Amino acid sequence: VEAVRYSAQLQLPDSMSPAEKLSRSDHAIRQMGLAAVSGTRIGGRVCKGISGGQRKRVSICVELLSSPALVFLDEPTSGLDSAASYHVMSRIAGIAGRDGTTVVAAVHQPSTEVFQLFHGLCLLANGRTVYFGPASEAIEFFGNNGFACPLRMNPSDYFLRMINTDFEEYEEGSAVTLPRAAEVIHILVSSSRSLATLRAKMEARTITQGASVRKKKQACFLTKSITLTKRSFVNMHRDLGYYWLRFVIYIALCLSIGTIFFNVGYSYASIQARASMLMFTSTFLTMMAIGRIPIIFGPGLISILPAAIAYYLTGLQRGIYHFLYFSTTLWATTMLVESLMMIVAAIVPDFLLGIITGSGVQGLLMLNAGFFRLPADLPKPVWKYPTYFISYHKYASQGLYKNEFIGLMFQDFGRAGDLKITGQYILKNNLQVELGYSKWVDLAILLAMVVIYRVLFLVIVKVSEIAKPIRKHLTVKM
Repeated sequence: VEAVRYSAQLQLPDSMSPAEKLSRSDHAIRQMGLAAVSGTRIGGRVCKGISGGQRKRVSICVELLSSPALVFLDEPTSGLDSAASYHVMSRIAGIAGRDGTTVVAAVHQPSTEVFQLFHGLCLLANGRTVYFGPASEAIEFFGNNGFACPLRMNPSDYFLRMINTDFEEYEEGSAVTLPRAAEVIHILVSSSRSLATLRAKMEARTITQGASVRKKKQACFLTKSITLTKRSFVNMHRDLGYYWLRFVIYIALCLSIGTIFFNVGYSYASIQARASMLMFTSTFLTMMAIGRIPIIFGPGLISILPAAIAYYLTGLQRGIYHFLYFSTTLWATTMLVESLMMIVAAIVPDFLLGIITGSGVQGLLMLNAGFFRLPADLPKPVWKYPTYFISYHKYASQGLYKNEFIGLMFQDFGRAGDLKITGQYILKNNLQVELGYSKWVDLAILLAMVVIYRVLFLVIVKVSEIAKPIRKHLTVKM
């Protein structure tokens, strides 16, 4: 029920009330005979869910909600018994006749009753069109070419048996002797009538409510955003592996960070410890979002509770505003990792290759963030210009450095007495942090990069949509 109702909220126009959308989705579910399993999960890698045939019917429900002008169905009756196949196809035919929808379906082994529901028939063999015309005239066409269909035999079974080239040899001991399929195909293709196009009978149809819905716009952008966010939030909390396991791992990692760097103090050695802890949390920890955390809610929760554990166990600079900046930076960095992976996914559709590519890009940006090699020591061609400046790890780590070190005093290493060195001195000389602007500028740059990455993802998707048919057209010509 949820899947169909969410689809109704996305596809149907805002002019329809929520009650009308709900009624339309429930009616579609009943039409496809799914009322008995309406409360069952579709299923996935965690739970089995409904059967394969029922999943296909759910897909049909989703497609028919908006009364489209054209629907392609790939084996809609697979996994169904003959009775269920007939009921499903008869209801699809009824919807098509009522709403003026053209349905193109690939059906394997339809029963006689299902075959009679089709207006047009296309038979293909080895890439050649054997017959393309009215389904009611197919028996006559085969008979006129010397291949009459026997009485009380399913016409669709007979047609497929005649043009099936997978079993060319005659079966030994078979009581039925059939001509060779290659010969049948040659005769039928050569027939002038086999080249005739489907004769569509244009009939005046009364415009129904379903047809009028098809001409209206879909839900607005705001409605789609709210619906998708709500659905992402629900799925996130239902799937243990998708969110909660990752959340537990974050807690465990932050506990490890907090105990390893526990109460680092203000000695000279604590300088390197603080810098290492901040660098790890802003790079390796947020890199776990490479598997894509759900938008806004996931990164927000993960950036607060685990971050608080690591922050206060380590003994970083006290003050709620310092902690809020720390959490906000982790949230922005996590969103950046997610945005980067969206771009990678748009370019590299394969999941495994996408993970590998994303990890490589992350490692490259991390290596040039100014921690493993100080900014002044980075080779200027490529690594410093431009990689160092486009690496978001640079702005995350430097913002966190400023948030932590400014205002602190540390014991000076190797000198007697109570001599102290300031955090500003450490930032400028030891960490080579750019002090010409505040930490809020670093955070603003991170947030701007989130927006830029998302816009770039949208551009790549739109360009791919435009380029894909052009590329296919050029491939066909070659």
